[in-house]
Amino acid sequence: MAQDAAPSIELVESWPAETTLDQPDIPDASEVWKAMIRGATRALDIAQFYISDAPGSRLGPVLREVEAAAARGVAVRVLVDETFRARYPESVERLARQPGIAVRHFDGRQTMGGVLHAKYFLVDGREVYLGSQNFDWRALEHIHEVGLRVRSPAVASTFASAFALDWALAGGAPVPSRGAPQARGSAPVMPVDVLQDGETVRLWPVGSPEGFLPDDLPWDLPRLRGLIDGAKQDVQVQLLTYRPASRDGAPFLELDRALRQAAARGVTVRLLVADWSKRKDTIEGLQRLAEVPGIEVKMTTIPRWSGGFVPFARVTHAKYLVVDGRVAWVGTSNWEGDYFTKSRNVGLIVEGGAIPRRLDRLFLDLWRGRYVEAVDPRATYTPPRIDSDAPPTPASP
Repeated sequence: MAQDAAPSIELVESWPAETTLDQPDIPDASEVWKAMIRGATRALDIAQFYISDAPGSRLGPVLREVEAAAARGVAVRVLVDETFRARYPESVERLARQPGIAVRHFDGRQTMGGVLHAKYFLVDGREVYLGSQNFDWRALEHIHEVGLRVRSPAVASTFASAFALDWALAGGAPVPSRGAPQARGSAPVMPVDVLQDGETVRLWPVGSPEGFLPDDLPWDLPRLRGLIDGAKQDVQVQLLTYRPASRDGAPFLELDRALRQAAARGVTVRLLVADWSKRKDTIEGLQRLAEVPGIEVKMTTIPRWSGGFVPFARVTHAKYLVVDGRVAWVGTSNWEGDYFTKSRNVGLIVEGGAIPRRLDRLFLDLWRGRYVEAVDPRATYTPPRIDSDAPPTPASP
């Protein structure tokens, strides 16, 4: 891609094989990733929860592009969370052995109390990809995912600040004081305006957790609450999981209250989650929400692949919000407390233009499709098999 390409934003997807979820007009993540990495000339910074490849997968060519970038002189930095070091070591260790690729493990639990759950990468300081896809072969072949490719040095610079902070922390830098400017994430931030197809698109980078954000990256939780509070007609939310609590059981009610209040003033609220939410600690909150007048809650179930059981896959993993078809958030957080208060996540609010409208149609296609069922407030649900041995916690992917 030319260095001076006009700023733009593009919706990107992944879909489970043997389903009807592919949207022909939305580019495939594996192809977008390869093109972006192939275009790198100076720097490539990758932040991922973990990296997991398999023989013959769609992720393999992506990782080879990363290695090829380093071989032609691009400075490559790879940041992954410490949590899965032992579980998925092969791909990360392979990259670390390549000249020109620096790898650091981020101890999110020690630093923030959670994990590096963000999934994004930056190319030459001029464009960024962020979305629900982990660097996991399953994310490209067996999971429904949504992300954004953003060509904008201003937007890339904001996420580069988050990467620089986490890279330094992973290298042993002291944890910033909660009162320090780089820890607040609450300073006034101007949006980035992009003219696309004759429409002005306003972009707001956001992130979490509140106490560990560079000063130019605002906390996403109050921004999400504000979007829902401003809804006039409808709110559509798709997530892997939704829970009005944190992992320790403490109430997390900011978003739950916002959805209930929106419904109370006549806004149509639709929440779509994956069937991984059939666990007791998540399904009960969904059942309570489904009882609220004006709120509909559904779950998706993706059929098993003909090639056999695929652990941690065959699921809808996208994370986005659309309000009135005019503004959207695409991010890396599930809507549970720890994702906003203890873990590194990133997102982008898109106001105006085609992206919110297209996401709205994407949501409704799935909502009305063959893979969904309404949440019954009185039903007893059995969690699906997720791992080959036992059901894991939904945050694993």
